[in-house]
Amino acid sequence: MATIDITNLRKEFGDDGNRIVAVEDLDLTIEDGEFIVFVGPSGCGKTTTLRCIAGLEDVTDGRIEFDEHDVTDQRARERNVAMVFQNYALYPHMTVRKNIGFPLRLSTKQSSDEIDRQVEDVAELLGIEELLDDKPKELSGGQQQRVALGRAIIRDPEVFLMDEPLSNLDAKLRSVMRTELQELQQELGVTTAYVTHDQVEAMAMGDRIAILDEGKLQQVGTANEVYRSPANEFVAGFIGSPSINLFTAEVNGDTLVGPGGFTYTLEDGSPVADRDRVRVGVRPEDMDPVSNGCMPSEVTVVEHMGNENFLYAEMGDVALTARVESEIRPEEGTVVSFDFAEEDLYLFDADTQEALKTKTSETEVDYDQYVTRNSV
Repeated sequence: MATIDITNLRKEFGDDGNRIVAVEDLDLTIEDGEFIVFVGPSGCGKTTTLRCIAGLEDVTDGRIEFDEHDVTDQRARERNVAMVFQNYALYPHMTVRKNIGFPLRLSTKQSSDEIDRQVEDVAELLGIEELLDDKPKELSGGQQQRVALGRAIIRDPEVFLMDEPLSNLDAKLRSVMRTELQELQQELGVTTAYVTHDQVEAMAMGDRIAILDEGKLQQVGTANEVYRSPANEFVAGFIGSPSINLFTAEVNGDTLVGPGGFTYTLEDGSPVADRDRVRVGVRPEDMDPVSNGCMPSEVTVVEHMGNENFLYAEMGDVALTARVESEIRPEEGTVVSFDFAEEDLYLFDADTQEALKTKTSETEVDYDQYVTRNSV
């Protein structure tokens, strides 16, 4: 296994007259055995970062180290990494057995019997031992993905790199494969870097999440940390589904005055001291419908989700989303007033977008203590 240290990583594309910066001055340490997920919008630099770690892209500037050994200028085959791609990249004319065993046949002098034994061990680990004599065209998407994983696992790499490996699967199978990938990574203990554009997938899978935008690393942390304590407005808006509600408010002493009649007085006015305006954020699940709240809004759409409802509303010219209990079903066109607790309020600098106030991260509770405390 390996610890990966990335220092001042910069990757540019194009010629001198038209340079595009894909990754800008990225600093990050991926711990030995950690499962880290790179997430961000299209073009943010997450796949380029992964390809630089793999050695598939030359680094413009900076350094990449595996266990304090500089691999920046090493070729991909010298780094002992295994990569799983979005399109699986299986050889259609080969059986599953030959696809999984191909890296060993290419790079080692082991006998066919030794390779077959290792292939069978990997296939059993992935639950595809009955498919070894099939060809890729006979397999489902999930089965093909397991074969691609098997081909990576059999190399016994120091690092796994995965570039949106589940994006071609349907929603239900993606959920199943997410769990299987987590269990597999925990069992193998291999340092893993995973790329996805799906923030729900990132939060579900990663020990930590690295959020990028326009080639810059915005924040690194656990799912709880980036959700409750985002470093800036971009992170707050990107992480969470439905997305956080954001709008601009004027500051009048300790009172925030915003569009559509929004008025909120802070008990602790220090985050907005000496400011003329701020960006206000409230997550949908923190909005409570009340008789006389600070956010008078007109309901435009109600989405019934079974165990909960999403209320889409307009507060002046600001679109809002509230996540409420399934019993709350106002008619479209109804004026509903929402309120929230000050501890649930997010505030951001109107110019820099840096966070001024977030929720404090929840302290993790020991499971056994929680069960004991809540037992009747």
